[in-house]
Amino acid sequence: MKQVVLILVLFINLPVMAQTKDSAKYVLVIHGGAGTILKKSMTPEKEKAYKEGLQKALDAGNAILKKGGTAMDAVEATVKVLEDNPLFNAGKGAVFTNEGKNELDAAIMDGKTLKAGSVASVTTIKNPITAARKVMERTEHVMLIGSGAERFAKMNGCVMVDPSYFHTKERWEGLLKARKADSLNAANDSTKKALKQPGNRDDKYGTVGAVALDIHGNLAAATSTGGMTNKRFGRVGDAPIIGAGTYADNNTCAISGTGWGEYFIRLVMAKSVSDRMELAKMTLDDAAREMIMKKLPALGGDGGLIGVDKQGNITMPFCTEGMYRGYIKSNGETVIKIYKED
Repeated sequence: MKQVVLILVLFINLPVMAQTKDSAKYVLVIHGGAGTILKKSMTPEKEKAYKEGLQKALDAGNAILKKGGTAMDAVEATVKVLEDNPLFNAGKGAVFTNEGKNELDAAIMDGKTLKAGSVASVTTIKNPITAARKVMERTEHVMLIGSGAERFAKMNGCVMVDPSYFHTKERWEGLLKARKADSLNAANDSTKKALKQPGNRDDKYGTVGAVALDIHGNLAAATSTGGMTNKRFGRVGDAPIIGAGTYADNNTCAISGTGWGEYFIRLVMAKSVSDRMELAKMTLDDAAREMIMKKLPALGGDGGLIGVDKQGNITMPFCTEGMYRGYIKSNGETVIKIYKED
Protein backbone atom coordinates (compact mmCIF):
# COMPACT_ATOMS: atom_id res chain seq x y z
CA MET A 1 0.00 0.00 0.00
CA LYS A 2 2.83 2.37 0.89
CA GLN A 3 4.48 1.64 -2.46
CA VAL A 4 1.27 2.48 -4.32
CA VAL A 5 0.90 5.78 -2.46
CA LEU A 6 4.55 6.67 -3.18
CA ILE A 7 4.13 5.92 -6.88
CA LEU A 8 0.97 8.05 -7.01
CA VAL A 9 2.72 10.97 -5.29
CA LEU A 10 5.63 10.79 -7.73
CA PHE A 11 3.25 10.56 -10.68
CA ILE A 12 1.22 13.54 -9.53
CA ASN A 13 4.34 15.65 -9.08
CA LEU A 14 5.92 14.81 -12.45
CA PRO A 15 4.25 17.65 -14.43
CA VAL A 16 5.15 20.14 -11.71
CA MET A 17 8.78 19.07 -11.69
CA ALA A 18 8.95 19.22 -15.49
CA GLN A 19 7.40 22.68 -15.49
CA THR A 20 9.82 23.93 -12.85
CA LYS A 21 12.78 22.60 -14.81
CA ASP A 22 11.57 24.18 -18.03
CA SER A 23 10.78 27.51 -16.38
CA ALA A 24 14.37 27.80 -15.12
CA LYS A 25 15.26 29.06 -18.59
CA TYR A 26 15.95 32.79 -18.97
CA VAL A 27 16.95 35.08 -21.83
CA LEU A 28 18.18 38.68 -22.06
CA VAL A 29 18.39 40.57 -25.37
CA ILE A 30 19.76 44.10 -25.87
CA HIS A 31 20.25 46.72 -28.57
CA GLY A 32 22.24 49.91 -28.73
CA GLY A 33 20.78 51.57 -31.79
CA ALA A 34 20.58 51.01 -35.54
CA GLY A 35 21.73 52.94 -38.60
CA THR A 36 24.50 53.16 -41.17
CA ILE A 37 26.99 51.15 -39.16
CA LEU A 38 29.66 49.92 -41.56
CA LYS A 39 32.70 47.83 -40.66
CA LYS A 40 34.85 49.83 -43.08
CA SER A 41 34.01 53.00 -41.15
CA MET A 42 34.73 51.53 -37.71
CA THR A 43 38.16 51.53 -36.12
CA PRO A 44 39.19 48.36 -34.25
CA GLU A 45 39.40 50.39 -31.05
CA LYS A 46 35.89 51.76 -31.36
CA GLU A 47 34.44 48.39 -32.33
CA LYS A 48 36.04 46.89 -29.26
CA ALA A 49 34.63 49.67 -27.08
CA TYR A 50 31.09 49.12 -28.39
CA LYS A 51 31.30 45.37 -27.85
CA GLU A 52 32.67 45.83 -24.35
CA GLY A 53 29.84 48.25 -23.60
CA LEU A 54 27.24 45.77 -24.80
CA GLN A 55 28.89 42.96 -22.84
CA LYS A 56 28.90 45.02 -19.65
CA ALA A 57 25.19 45.67 -20.08
CA LEU A 58 24.48 41.98 -20.66
CA ASP A 59 26.52 41.08 -17.59
CA ALA A 60 24.46 43.44 -15.42
CA GLY A 61 21.17 41.89 -16.44
CA ASN A 62 22.49 38.35 -16.42
CA ALA A 63 23.73 38.73 -12.84
CA ILE A 64 20.13 39.37 -11.80
CA LEU A 65 18.47 36.69 -13.91
CA LYS A 66 20.82 33.86 -12.97
CA LYS A 67 20.00 34.42 -9.29
CA GLY A 68 16.28 34.10 -10.01
CA GLY A 69 15.69 37.83 -10.25
CA THR A 70 12.86 39.37 -12.23
CA ALA A 71 12.82 40.40 -15.86
CA MET A 72 11.84 43.90 -14.73
CA ASP A 73 14.93 44.24 -12.53
CA ALA A 74 17.11 42.82 -15.29
CA VAL A 75 15.98 45.17 -18.08
CA GLU A 76 16.22 48.22 -15.82
CA ALA A 77 19.75 47.33 -14.70
CA THR A 78 20.82 46.56 -18.27
CA VAL A 79 19.53 49.83 -19.68
CA LYS A 80 21.09 51.83 -16.84
CA VAL A 81 24.52 50.52 -17.88
CA LEU A 82 23.87 51.66 -21.45
CA GLU A 83 22.55 55.03 -20.23
CA ASP A 84 25.82 55.55 -18.34
CA ASN A 85 27.95 54.75 -21.40
CA PRO A 86 28.61 57.84 -23.60
CA LEU A 87 28.95 55.63 -26.69
CA PHE A 88 25.18 55.19 -26.84
CA ASN A 89 22.47 57.78 -27.45
CA ALA A 90 20.81 57.54 -24.06
CA GLY A 91 21.64 59.11 -20.71
CA LYS A 92 25.26 60.27 -20.70
CA GLY A 93 25.59 59.83 -24.48
CA ALA A 94 22.38 61.65 -25.41
CA VAL A 95 22.35 63.80 -28.53
CA PHE A 96 21.58 67.51 -28.58
CA THR A 97 18.42 69.30 -29.65
CA ASN A 98 18.54 72.30 -31.99
CA GLU A 99 18.60 74.51 -28.89
CA GLY A 100 21.69 72.74 -27.58
CA LYS A 101 19.93 70.74 -24.85
CA ASN A 102 19.76 67.02 -24.05
CA GLU A 103 16.15 65.83 -23.79
CA LEU A 104 15.77 62.23 -22.67
CA ASP A 105 12.94 59.70 -23.04
CA ALA A 106 12.49 56.22 -21.55
CA ALA A 107 9.85 53.54 -20.98
CA ILE A 108 9.50 50.23 -19.19
CA MET A 109 6.74 47.60 -19.22
CA ASP A 110 5.90 44.53 -17.14
CA GLY A 111 4.56 41.66 -19.24
CA LYS A 112 2.95 39.98 -16.23
CA THR A 113 0.66 42.87 -15.25
CA LEU A 114 0.73 45.02 -18.41
CA LYS A 115 1.70 47.92 -16.17
CA ALA A 116 4.00 50.48 -17.77
CA GLY A 117 5.73 53.75 -17.08
CA SER A 118 7.56 56.34 -19.13
CA VAL A 119 9.13 59.77 -19.04
CA ALA A 120 9.77 62.17 -21.90
CA SER A 121 11.68 65.39 -22.51
CA VAL A 122 13.58 65.26 -19.22
CA THR A 123 16.91 67.03 -18.80
CA THR A 124 18.15 66.42 -15.25
CA ILE A 125 17.44 62.72 -14.50
CA LYS A 126 20.65 60.67 -14.63
CA ASN A 127 18.87 57.40 -15.45
CA PRO A 128 15.50 58.03 -17.09
CA ILE A 129 14.70 54.29 -17.15
CA THR A 130 14.60 54.27 -13.34
CA ALA A 131 12.27 57.27 -13.34
CA ALA A 132 10.03 55.48 -15.85
CA ARG A 133 9.78 52.49 -13.53
CA LYS A 134 8.87 54.72 -10.60
CA VAL A 135 6.09 56.26 -12.69
CA MET A 136 4.78 52.73 -13.24
CA GLU A 137 5.04 51.65 -9.62
CA ARG A 138 4.16 54.82 -7.71
CA THR A 139 1.51 56.57 -9.78
CA GLU A 140 -1.70 55.71 -11.57
CA HIS A 141 -0.24 57.21 -14.74
CA VAL A 142 1.82 55.84 -17.61
CA MET A 143 3.72 58.88 -18.91
CA LEU A 144 5.09 62.01 -17.25
CA ILE A 145 6.93 64.70 -19.21
CA GLY A 146 9.29 67.61 -18.79
CA SER A 147 9.64 69.52 -15.52
CA GLY A 148 6.76 67.64 -13.94
CA ALA A 149 8.49 64.33 -14.53
CA GLU A 150 11.69 65.78 -13.08
CA ARG A 151 9.94 66.97 -9.92
CA PHE A 152 8.37 63.54 -9.51
CA ALA A 153 11.71 61.80 -10.06
CA LYS A 154 13.43 63.96 -7.44
CA MET A 155 10.63 63.32 -4.93
CA ASN A 156 11.01 59.59 -5.49
CA GLY A 157 14.73 59.26 -5.00
CA CYS A 158 16.07 59.28 -8.55
CA VAL A 159 19.61 60.55 -9.02
CA MET A 160 19.41 64.09 -10.39
CA VAL A 161 22.24 65.83 -12.24
CA ASP A 162 23.04 69.19 -13.74
CA PRO A 163 22.26 69.23 -17.49
CA SER A 164 25.98 69.66 -18.16
CA TYR A 165 26.46 66.01 -17.09
CA PHE A 166 25.06 64.90 -20.45
CA HIS A 167 27.34 67.13 -22.53
CA THR A 168 29.87 65.15 -24.58
CA LYS A 169 32.21 66.51 -27.23
CA GLU A 170 31.20 63.96 -29.87
CA ARG A 171 27.47 64.67 -29.53
CA TRP A 172 28.04 68.43 -29.61
CA GLU A 173 30.03 68.09 -32.82
CA GLY A 174 27.17 65.98 -34.18
CA LEU A 175 24.78 68.85 -33.54
CA LEU A 176 27.03 71.35 -35.29
CA LYS A 177 27.24 69.01 -38.28
CA ALA A 178 23.46 68.60 -38.37
CA ARG A 179 22.88 72.34 -38.17
CA LYS A 180 25.24 72.86 -41.08
CA ALA A 181 23.45 70.20 -43.12
CA ASP A 182 20.18 71.94 -42.37
CA SER A 183 21.42 75.30 -43.57
CA LEU A 184 22.85 73.85 -46.76
CA ASN A 185 20.23 71.30 -47.80
CA ALA A 186 16.90 71.78 -46.05
CA ALA A 187 13.90 73.56 -47.47
CA ASN A 188 12.88 76.92 -46.07
CA ASP A 189 10.00 75.41 -44.10
CA SER A 190 11.31 75.14 -40.50
CA THR A 191 9.11 72.15 -39.65
CA LYS A 192 10.48 70.16 -42.56
CA LYS A 193 14.00 71.12 -41.59
CA ALA A 194 13.53 69.88 -38.06
CA LEU A 195 11.82 66.58 -38.80
CA LYS A 196 13.00 65.44 -42.23
CA GLN A 197 16.63 66.40 -41.74
CA PRO A 198 17.82 65.71 -45.30
CA GLY A 199 21.11 63.87 -45.47
CA ASN A 200 21.07 63.25 -41.73
CA ARG A 201 18.89 60.16 -41.34
CA ASP A 202 21.10 58.29 -38.89
CA ASP A 203 20.64 60.95 -36.23
CA LYS A 204 17.19 59.46 -35.63
CA TYR A 205 18.28 55.99 -34.67
CA GLY A 206 20.29 56.18 -31.47
CA THR A 207 18.37 54.28 -28.81
CA VAL A 208 19.12 51.55 -26.29
CA GLY A 209 16.85 48.80 -25.08
CA ALA A 210 16.52 45.45 -23.34
CA VAL A 211 13.96 42.67 -23.23
CA ALA A 212 14.01 39.67 -20.93
CA LEU A 213 12.32 36.42 -19.97
CA ASP A 214 12.99 35.38 -16.37
CA ILE A 215 12.87 31.93 -14.78
CA HIS A 216 9.39 32.68 -13.47
CA GLY A 217 8.08 32.94 -17.03
CA ASN A 218 7.63 36.71 -16.96
CA LEU A 219 8.59 39.13 -19.73
CA ALA A 220 9.68 42.77 -19.54
CA ALA A 221 10.87 45.47 -21.94
CA ALA A 222 12.77 48.73 -21.45
CA THR A 223 13.88 51.43 -23.89
CA SER A 224 15.80 54.69 -23.42
CA THR A 225 16.94 57.39 -25.83
CA GLY A 226 18.34 60.86 -26.27
CA GLY A 227 16.09 61.27 -29.31
CA MET A 228 16.98 62.88 -32.59
CA THR A 229 19.99 65.11 -33.15
CA ASN A 230 18.92 68.70 -33.89
CA LYS A 231 15.25 68.02 -33.02
CA ARG A 232 12.96 70.97 -32.40
CA PHE A 233 9.56 71.87 -30.97
CA GLY A 234 9.70 69.30 -28.15
CA ARG A 235 9.67 66.36 -30.55
CA VAL A 236 9.23 62.95 -28.89
CA GLY A 237 9.82 59.67 -30.71
CA ASP A 238 8.58 56.14 -30.22
CA ALA A 239 10.80 54.98 -27.33
CA PRO A 240 8.62 56.25 -24.44
CA ILE A 241 5.34 55.41 -26.16
CA ILE A 242 3.92 52.11 -24.98
CA GLY A 243 3.02 49.97 -27.98
CA ALA A 244 5.25 51.88 -30.39
CA GLY A 245 8.84 51.52 -29.20
CA THR A 246 8.25 49.47 -26.06
CA TYR A 247 5.84 46.65 -25.20
CA ALA A 248 5.64 43.47 -23.11
CA ASP A 249 2.89 40.89 -22.61
CA ASN A 250 3.44 37.49 -21.02
CA ASN A 251 0.99 35.98 -23.50
CA THR A 252 3.16 36.93 -26.48
CA CYS A 253 6.46 38.79 -26.32
CA ALA A 254 8.58 41.69 -25.13
CA ILE A 255 9.77 44.24 -27.70
CA SER A 256 12.15 47.22 -27.76
CA GLY A 257 12.63 49.19 -30.96
CA THR A 258 15.20 51.50 -32.48
CA GLY A 259 14.57 53.43 -35.66
CA TRP A 260 12.82 56.35 -37.26
CA GLY A 261 10.41 57.06 -34.43
CA GLU A 262 7.64 58.70 -36.41
CA TYR A 263 7.16 55.52 -38.45
CA PHE A 264 7.34 53.26 -35.40
CA ILE A 265 4.56 55.35 -33.86
CA ARG A 266 2.41 55.25 -36.98
CA LEU A 267 2.80 51.48 -37.22
CA VAL A 268 2.34 50.96 -33.45
CA MET A 269 5.38 48.79 -34.07
CA ALA A 270 5.87 46.86 -30.83
CA LYS A 271 2.18 46.12 -30.24
CA SER A 272 1.74 45.13 -33.87
CA VAL A 273 4.30 42.39 -33.43
CA SER A 274 2.43 41.14 -30.36
CA ASP A 275 -0.93 41.31 -32.14
CA ARG A 276 0.34 39.27 -35.06
CA MET A 277 1.47 36.60 -32.65
CA GLU A 278 -1.77 36.59 -30.69
CA LEU A 279 -4.33 37.03 -33.46
CA ALA A 280 -2.62 35.63 -36.56
CA LYS A 281 -0.71 32.94 -34.64
CA MET A 282 2.57 34.04 -36.21
CA THR A 283 5.92 33.20 -34.64
CA LEU A 284 7.85 36.02 -32.97
CA ASP A 285 10.45 36.11 -35.72
CA ASP A 286 7.91 36.06 -38.56
CA ALA A 287 5.85 38.82 -36.94
CA ALA A 288 8.88 40.99 -36.24
CA ARG A 289 10.32 40.53 -39.72
CA GLU A 290 7.02 41.38 -41.38
CA MET A 291 6.90 44.66 -39.49
CA ILE A 292 10.58 45.62 -39.80
CA MET A 293 11.45 44.26 -43.24
CA LYS A 294 8.14 44.96 -45.01
CA LYS A 295 5.76 47.37 -43.28
CA LEU A 296 8.40 49.82 -42.08
CA PRO A 297 10.30 50.37 -45.36
CA ALA A 298 7.02 50.41 -47.28
CA LEU A 299 6.19 53.66 -45.48
CA GLY A 300 9.69 55.07 -45.99
CA GLY A 301 11.11 54.39 -42.55
CA ASP A 302 13.79 52.07 -41.29
CA GLY A 303 15.31 50.72 -38.09
CA GLY A 304 15.18 47.52 -36.08
CA LEU A 305 13.92 45.84 -32.95
CA ILE A 306 14.74 43.14 -30.45
CA GLY A 307 12.24 40.69 -29.02
CA VAL A 308 11.83 37.59 -26.88
CA ASP A 309 8.70 35.45 -26.55
CA LYS A 310 7.30 33.42 -23.65
CA GLN A 311 9.19 30.32 -24.86
CA GLY A 312 12.51 32.19 -24.91
CA ASN A 313 12.76 32.53 -28.69
CA ILE A 314 14.73 35.58 -29.85
CA THR A 315 14.44 37.96 -32.80
CA MET A 316 16.70 40.90 -33.79
CA PRO A 317 15.67 42.07 -37.29
CA PHE A 318 16.76 45.41 -38.80
CA CYS A 319 16.61 47.00 -42.24
CA THR A 320 19.56 49.39 -41.78
CA GLU A 321 23.25 48.68 -42.42
CA GLY A 322 23.82 47.65 -38.84
CA MET A 323 22.43 47.43 -35.31
CA TYR A 324 24.30 47.09 -32.04
CA ARG A 325 22.72 43.99 -30.55
CA GLY A 326 23.31 40.93 -28.43
CA TYR A 327 21.85 38.35 -26.09
CA ILE A 328 22.68 35.97 -23.27
CA LYS A 329 20.85 32.80 -22.28
CA SER A 330 20.66 30.76 -19.10
CA ASN A 331 22.89 28.11 -20.69
CA GLY A 332 25.66 30.68 -21.00
CA GLU A 333 25.33 31.24 -24.76
CA THR A 334 26.33 34.83 -25.46
CA VAL A 335 26.25 36.67 -28.79
CA ILE A 336 27.19 40.27 -29.62
CA LYS A 337 26.84 41.65 -33.14
CA ILE A 338 27.11 45.01 -34.89
CA TYR A 339 27.02 44.70 -38.67
CA LYS A 340 24.53 43.36 -41.16
CA GLU A 341 26.96 40.67 -42.27
CA ASP A 342 27.54 39.38 -38.71
